[in-house]
Amino acid sequence: MLTPQQLAGLRRDILFTAEIGGHTLTLRSTWGLFSPREIDGGTRLLLDHVRVEPSDDCLDLGCGYGAIGLALAAMAPQGQTLMVDKDFVAVEYASRNARLNGLNNAAARLSNGFDQIEPERRFDLIACNVPAKVGKELLALLLHDAREHLRPGGRLYLVTINGLRQYMKRNLNDVFGNYDKLKQGAHYTVALARRDGHAD
Repeated sequence: MLTPQQLAGLRRDILFTAEIGGHTLTLRSTWGLFSPREIDGGTRLLLDHVRVEPSDDCLDLGCGYGAIGLALAAMAPQGQTLMVDKDFVAVEYASRNARLNGLNNAAARLSNGFDQIEPERRFDLIACNVPAKVGKELLALLLHDAREHLRPGGRLYLVTINGLRQYMKRNLNDVFGNYDKLKQGAHYTVALARRDGHAD
């Protein structure tokens, strides 16, 4: 049995700092969120290979407590970064972490994929750490919706476990007509797809 003090300790926010995307961020998280004590290897690999312009409008899809989105917001200070997650606890922590780091150009919102994002809203860059157990139906929706929400020339960055690499390659080629493997590490692969320069 855990003592009351041990239980109280587990209920307290986890607080850590991380150097990501060339910026030092202070992050609060809690048990039940993905990788609560440190930035996971997939997120780090993604952020090592993402290319962000200072005025990019960015979307962090499935933001958790906000590691990717807050790094994007710090790298694109003249743009607006939206972070979305279907978990209300994640959205609450991502919002708090934006305030904690003084990133007024970042906001978090509850959304299952793109369903709470305005149909007309467009982004220059969308990034996602794709869950290992993503189903093919949800993935199809996410990729098609991502393409719809990218401006012409916009970029979609994905990091997946290596086991999904070929699957993602096929699906990105199918939806976007292109696929670029940026980096394959020991456990994760970072992929890039671009929306072509023509609006539909």
